[in-house]
Amino acid sequence: MARKEVLAESVRPTETASENWNRVLLARANDRPTAWDYIQRIFTNFMELHGDRSFRDDPSILAGLASLEGRSVAIVAHYKGKSFKDRVTRNFGMAHPEGYRKALRIMRLAERFGLPVVSLIDTPGAYPGIEAEERGQVEAIARNIQEMFEIAVPIVAVVIGEGGSGGALALGVGDRVLMMENSIYSVISPEACAAILWNDPARSSDAASSLRMTAPHLLEMGIIDEIVAEPPGGAQKDVARASQTLKTALQKHLSELEPLTPEKRSAVRYEKFAGMVRFRTLG
Repeated sequence: MARKEVLAESVRPTETASENWNRVLLARANDRPTAWDYIQRIFTNFMELHGDRSFRDDPSILAGLASLEGRSVAIVAHYKGKSFKDRVTRNFGMAHPEGYRKALRIMRLAERFGLPVVSLIDTPGAYPGIEAEERGQVEAIARNIQEMFEIAVPIVAVVIGEGGSGGALALGVGDRVLMMENSIYSVISPEACAAILWNDPARSSDAASSLRMTAPHLLEMGIIDEIVAEPPGGAQKDVARASQTLKTALQKHLSELEPLTPEKRSAVRYEKFAGMVRFRTLG
């Protein structure tokens, strides 16, 4: 399993419920850096590629080719947008099945040319509308998860804001999984969890603590490999500094992964995710 590191000294697994909830709010902040903010500052020569070659282009997924300090890479990312109009166009980062199929197309293209993949995750979840289900939302997510285990090039996934449910995991199978310090990653939103468990959405902060959805908890449980530090007050306070820290982390992990053979990389990736399973026998 990949080694785990903490870059942020301020992150503690024993945070209070209010501290956990504050991270949830920071992860969702309107001024939080988006995937496009990071792409502009970390990469050069970004060339966006469109369409899933089946139905349409989904603007909630950004995908393309770029350079990272002379290293050619492929990028797949959820994109929430910036202005309200842009957010509506991007569907607030909630991808349709064609978005996930576009991402998989780009990842397979990267594999063909031997390019590592950088995945930037920032979504409340996959779009739950009827039309998305009619076009195979569940199948598209499941296929991405399956095929990301098989892709022979290095994959580094980073949760930069919200990592919601299967919509996030569809871009989240990587050799290394990182989280920005004030990002969240969970199977369900705290509001939905509170409504199901207590029939009281007002208890969302309690649900957030129980879900253990913040970066410190997920590092402690071995779900992620590294926490990428943010400036005091969140990445939105100094986007350039946050971008530089993330850039350094990406370069480090890609340099560590590239010498591995595809067979070794595939085995380590599988062991990484298989090792996350925990169960108890009752009775």
